[in-house]
Amino acid sequence: MLIAFDFDGTLSDSEMTVLLGEQCGVADEMEAITERAMNDEIDYATSLRERAALLDGLSEDAAAEAWNQVVLRDGAAAVIDALREGGHTVAILTGGFETGVAAALDAAGTSVDTIVANRLPVEAGALTGEVEGPLIEGTKDDALESLAAEYGVEMSGTVAVGDGANDLPMLEVAGLAVGFEPKPAVEPSCDTVVASMQELLATLESRGVV
Repeated sequence: MLIAFDFDGTLSDSEMTVLLGEQCGVADEMEAITERAMNDEIDYATSLRERAALLDGLSEDAAAEAWNQVVLRDGAAAVIDALREGGHTVAILTGGFETGVAAALDAAGTSVDTIVANRLPVEAGALTGEVEGPLIEGTKDDALESLAAEYGVEMSGTVAVGDGANDLPMLEVAGLAVGFEPKPAVEPSCDTVVASMQELLATLESRGVV
């Protein structure tokens, strides 16, 4: 099977752009934009570009401080490890940033098969205020379908786990859609809902995934 996780709000309760925003005093603005996007009030691409623009000029060193604060939820590494030990493919599909995801996985001593994420370009030792990557305009349903084809998995054999509006596309096409404390606009598209990594692992076990 192919199991695809969202990151911010799902595998991690860290919000990368807010952590970055704290480094340059714009965390409140970041959080407000994020909340509007997660509640489907503005489209994700717009929200991401607005947040990235607030980071223009943030030094690489300050950004590194933020990346080092990104952590996995309690029990998330155990879920990832159990899935991979069971022979499944584990992916992270996030509109967040590859650097932060990698830092959190490394700190937790775990790894996944593939990460599909965005990047914050750097010039002259500072963030440019731009953002680039596959999940700005691209959506997670396309990413999930591409990965399923790449790994030879039928869509009926996919599981998507997410919480926010930008997770809706992959939740709607996955064989099993799991909401992790999903936002109100997201919950109707979920086959089941969990509130902890321990509950997620139990749910996957009960469905014969692990």
